[in-house]
Parts: sequence; structure tokens; C-alpha cells
Amino acid sequence: MKLRATLIGFAAILMWSFLALFTSASGRMPPFQLSAICFAIGSIPGIAVLILNPSRLALLKQPAKVWLTGIAGLFGYHFLYFTALRNAPAVEAGLVAYLWPLLIVVGSALLPGERLRWYHVTGAFAGLCGTFLIVARNGIDFDGAYAVGYGAAFLSAFTWSGYSLLTRRFDAVSTDVVTGFCLATSILSLFCHLGLETTVWPATGFEWLAVAGLGLLPVGAAFYAWDYGVKNGDIQILGAASYAAPLLSTLILTLFGFAEPSWRIALACLLVTGGAVLAAQDMFRRKVQPAVAAE
Repeated sequence: MKLRATLIGFAAILMWSFLALFTSASGRMPPFQLSAICFAIGSIPGIAVLILNPSRLALLKQPAKVWLTGIAGLFGYHFLYFTALRNAPAVEAGLVAYLWPLLIVVGSALLPGERLRWYHVTGAFAGLCGTFLIVARNGIDFDGAYAVGYGAAFLSAFTWSGYSLLTRRFDAVSTDVVTGFCLATSILSLFCHLGLETTVWPATGFEWLAVAGLGLLPVGAAFYAWDYGVKNGDIQILGAASYAAPLLSTLILTLFGFAEPSWRIALACLLVTGGAVLAAQDMFRRKVQPAVAAE
């Protein structure tokens, strides 16, 4: 059960790795407008399930703390992340924002029934180093003039890691509520768009397909998979493995001609993969021990 849930969590990481590709192909739509549309699309699978099985509507009746955590996690993270990109260079802001996997691994020690071991932290740091090589390929120059952007990126990392850890504490809450989180995030993003941005629609059918892909996968199904994974799987392994997202994203961009291959990607691959394997050794031990016992 735990292995299956962890693999479902991995599926979310794989879907997030397509975020940069789909975003790059989606045209010049402003971020909050894009977020509003994508989260609306992302809620469609959940709505379809509720229509086909109306009895599941009762699962949406949850305490206020569950709704506040979910909406703050999805909308809060994206609001802070977009604010960071508006007020600081994308390279530095992205590096700071991607502290969240490390925060998940370290923060998991506070969860009931979890123990933080040296290889979890070491694996997460290896992933962080690999991410640094990818994100900082053009150099890093933290400037005090971008303090607001850096602060927003740091808060976004805490927001997403906090959401993921708190979600684990709501393990009895059905993943159906993610549908409500997506709808609420879409509505709040729409308000931000109307107040802060100028509307820009995709110019071609290909751009519309990219927007649809974003809504169905990295800004849609990924959140359902992540919710199930962190509630029922190994959250420490998922936290460390999350560093695979920027690596896979870079490889996908390279494959489709949006980035150039380099030695940094090869070294980052070793660091991220090695860190994930190191952090996941509990899973390998659990798989081997029963086989040994059976002999």
C-alpha cells in the first residue's frame, strides 16, 4: 500500500517535469490568467467523478482547517511564486523557491511515526546541489534590490512544504477535496488577474493545446496524485525525489530544443538520481527483507 502510494506521488513529480515545456509553449498569457484557466481545467476530472458518483459529494464536507490548508497551499504557493518571478531574476528566485523538497524531508521528522535519518538529509542536499547546477547555469548574483522577490520565493518554499506536511496529517481526508482546492485557486487567480494583469489569449491552436496540457497534467492531475502520495506514501522519499522535477524538466526542454545539453545536466543527473536512491534506501530494504526472510 505504501509503495503504491509512493509511486503515485512519483507520478506527480513526473507531471511537474512537463510544467516548463507546456508553459514555454503556451504563449504570452499572464501568469494569473494562466493559473485561473489551468486550475479550472484541473478541477474537471474531479467534477466528473463527483457527477458520476454523487455520493462522494459528502466527502467535500470537511473542517475549515482542511479547506484553509488546501487553498493556502495551492493558491498561496502560486501567488508567492509568481510574485517572486515578478520581483527578482528567474534564476535566483527559482533556486530559492526550490528549497521546498529539502524542507519536506527535514520537516517530516515532526510528523507522527516518522524518523529523520542521515541519508534522508544527505539525499535531499545532493538533490539541492543538482538543482543548483541546473538553475544556476548562467550564474548566480543575489542583489539586495530584489529582496521582495527573494522573500516571496522563500515564503513560497515554506508554503508548499508546509502544505505537503500538513496534508499528511489529514490522511483521513479524501483526495476528492483537491477538486475544491483547484476551483478555489482558479477563482482567486481570476480575481488577481483582473486586478493586476492585462488579458492575453493564446494566438494559435498549438498554444491552446499547451494550456490544456498544463491544466490536465502538471496543474491538474499532479495535485491529486501528490495529495494521495503524501498522505499514504513515504513522504521523506517523495521529498528527496522531488528534486528530479527540475532535472527532468531540463532534459525534456533539451529534447524538444528549448535548451542545450551540457556537462551540468550530466552531473546534475548523477546528484539528483544518487540523492533519490540514497533517500529511498528504506524502500529498498523493505523490499529485500521479506525475500530474505522467505528463504
